[in-house]
Amino acid sequence: MRLRDFPGIMPSVIPATLLLIGSNVFMTFAWYAHLKNLAARPWYVAALVSWGIAFFEYLLQVPANRIGYTQLSLPQLKILQEVITLTVFVPFAVLYMHKPLKLDYVWAGLCILAAVYFVFRSPGTP
Repeated sequence: MRLRDFPGIMPSVIPATLLLIGSNVFMTFAWYAHLKNLAARPWYVAALVSWGIAFFEYLLQVPANRIGYTQLSLPQLKILQEVITLTVFVPFAVLYMHKPLKLDYVWAGLCILAAVYFVFRSPGTP
């Protein structure tokens, strides 16, 4: 199976998506892991650790956006980013932070899918 077997998927969207997934893993840990791991430390320690993690996020996020913008419009790129953010965040919240999965999150996810539909129903114009 090759990429050309999926005519609706543009070649630059796949590497951009993979880079955004990696970026979001770093971002999620930078934003939220300190709540669990550094709760007893001063906020500025958490901020410094988070900035260190965010450096690696940006090493993936900047090229991802540049690659994605060659085929996607800015709104499409943003919605893709938000979908990936939630796709990474939900397992992080449930598995790493031990938060319960609620039905309201499913409804919110369906709203995001509606946003994806509306933004991607017309071709991208970078």
